[in-house]
Amino acid sequence: MHSEHYTATAKWLHWVMAAIWLGAWLLGFCAAHWHAINSDHQVTFVHKALASSVLFLVVLRVAWRLTHSAPALPASMSPLMRKAAHYGHLLLYAVALIALPVSGWLWSSAGNHEVWVLGLLKLPPLVAPAESTQHLAGLFHTYVAWLCGALVGGHILVALKHHFVDRDGVLRGMLPR
Repeated sequence: MHSEHYTATAKWLHWVMAAIWLGAWLLGFCAAHWHAINSDHQVTFVHKALASSVLFLVVLRVAWRLTHSAPALPASMSPLMRKAAHYGHLLLYAVALIALPVSGWLWSSAGNHEVWVLGLLKLPPLVAPAESTQHLAGLFHTYVAWLCGALVGGHILVALKHHFVDRDGVLRGMLPR
């Protein structure tokens, strides 16, 4: 039975970032598909304010992870599954926590729209406004958002499999005590 836990800080960063990420993803979906609730662009503003905060939190999370090792994976996991877990987490970091918020920032910059982190700190534009860049960045951001939705959904399903099928304690290791 796998019973090691992540540190309290690692758990806090994981769950706070998960809540922010999911909230930003849902707000982005609403802003893009339900224009009536976003006619004044306030949903977009809140979406960007939350999503951009992930860029700062991921730096803290990576720094914490580099200085604090993760609990060992259960012995019951095959070497192939251990590699899949490792690369799956790297993919989540790269795509959901870096590529998605950076592409949104690029999209906003190319459209000459401001990005305010939590409504407190204005990010500088990444590029000069350009319609062609705005269009490509928007397409990239949209497709990456859907890919991220699938990755995060898969992450949740695998965590639930560990808990309910494998009963190996992996999910309990990330839950608050």
